[in-house]
Amino acid sequence: MSARATTLPAELLASGLIWQADRLASPAWPGWPTGFPVLDAELPGGGWPRDAIIELISDRPGIGELQLMLPMLRSSPPARWAAWVAPPFLPYAPALAASGFDLGRLLLIRPHDHARSIWATRQALNSGACHAVALWSRNIDASALRRLQLAAEASATPLFLYRPNAAARSPSPAALRLQLLARPDGLGVVILKRKGPVTHTLLRLALPSRLRRSPAHDALDSLAPARPAAAGIHPGPR
Repeated sequence: MSARATTLPAELLASGLIWQADRLASPAWPGWPTGFPVLDAELPGGGWPRDAIIELISDRPGIGELQLMLPMLRSSPPARWAAWVAPPFLPYAPALAASGFDLGRLLLIRPHDHARSIWATRQALNSGACHAVALWSRNIDASALRRLQLAAEASATPLFLYRPNAAARSPSPAALRLQLLARPDGLGVVILKRKGPVTHTLLRLALPSRLRRSPAHDALDSLAPARPAAAGIHPGPR
């Protein structure tokens, strides 16, 4: 074997093109800060991946799961949107506004069925106009997951995918999978998958007390399930 061949792996390791499973990967771009330093310290790139699916797994809506996205969304450039596809509840505007989120940058997409939800999510990703996209789905197949991952990569747009606990037992192309747990002092997070060594540590995230005391601390109207409405994109009030 030539000297060139023996040194090539070392060069690739130094360049970051090869990821070693015993350490956090070094992505080409730093991640978007989550707003929670204890979580950033455990994520490759120090934050949310910019071009991948991020799965947030829980059977209990309303435990603070939207607050994981809010710090990133508050930093959205003025010309970019946040698209939410098929949320299980109507967004609670007062809680969102109180968190500092610009309601004028919200696109609420409420399709009639699951197939249209997947289609709308792909269009939002492919548009290049969104800072982030969120999709709520209880039953998404592997083919749809791969298509969404490719769309997230091509557009360099993160997709936050909210899934039930049963999804954790199935493989996924998502770059990051987080199990979310309700806690009286905030939100518990267990990293199920990342580009880095396996960890089972429970991360304890403190949520803003102002929102935690609110009946809608997760910025969703927990009292009113989303009512049927014509499919389409409904921007927030300006």
